[in-house]
Amino acid sequence: MATIPDDMEVEAHFLAKEDGIIAGIALVEFVYNEVDPSLKVEWSQTDGDYVHKGLKFGKVHGRAQNIVRAEKVVLNFMQRMSGIAAQTKGNGRCCTPCTHLGDEETAPVLRLVDKWAVLIGGGRNHRMGLFDMVLIKDNHISIAGGVRNALKSVDSYLEKRNLRMEVDVYVCSHRSGHVIDTRTMEEIKDVLGDASKTKSSLTWIMLDNMVVPLDNGDVDVSMLKEAMELINGKFETEASGNVTLEIVSGVTYISSGALTHSVKALDISLKIDTELALEVGRRTKRA
Repeated sequence: MATIPDDMEVEAHFLAKEDGIIAGIALVEFVYNEVDPSLKVEWSQTDGDYVHKGLKFGKVHGRAQNIVRAEKVVLNFMQRMSGIAAQTKGNGRCCTPCTHLGDEETAPVLRLVDKWAVLIGGGRNHRMGLFDMVLIKDNHISIAGGVRNALKSVDSYLEKRNLRMEVDVYVCSHRSGHVIDTRTMEEIKDVLGDASKTKSSLTWIMLDNMVVPLDNGDVDVSMLKEAMELINGKFETEASGNVTLEIVSGVTYISSGALTHSVKALDISLKIDTELALEVGRRTKRA
């Protein structure tokens, strides 16, 4: 801050340095208000709008020190959220008519921010964490001694504690190269068989890694389609793992942890209006 006079006021513009979807405008306004409520912020775009490279889509006016003080915070939030929103929007177009979900694999401390960005990109939030529904994954199934035992244990646990929660069972393909372990289909049959015979809390089946990339660049969706035929609409279905590469009929939702744990930030900068700053400097005899 040694280079900036205490009383200098400037105007800075938000500049998109690549095409994408903008997100985080509301959060940026909150940050500026916390740093300096007198800062004036204006936008030509709103959250969820498309921006193209070179577009000035917003500006902030006020004390230069406070604009610079908040610069990295607002840019880090906006760049990350915009990257998530853009990826969500792009994946959503690929997987229509399925609904695109953002799952619990978010960055530490930024869960709500990441989930917000998924919504702005047109996706839907599912599982805020591992606390708002039961998620039975592969390690749980292995420890329980099979998917049937895992489901029975969950039903017993919920009943004893008088809890009503959605239960999502994770069925993952086990493959070496392009060879699929037949255990996967047996697990689905076990899940469906138990659910038909007993009162179960199961509401959702997640099908992971059932779209197989081939050496020639194509994908093999036969396993996912076979699983969907077995389930036959009895439960909500969520597919994950390469499913954005091809529209898969019948799947209710697709999800991708990469939306939030491996996001590519959108390149955005904040540029101070040099001419305005010099004019103010001349008026205050500082330039």
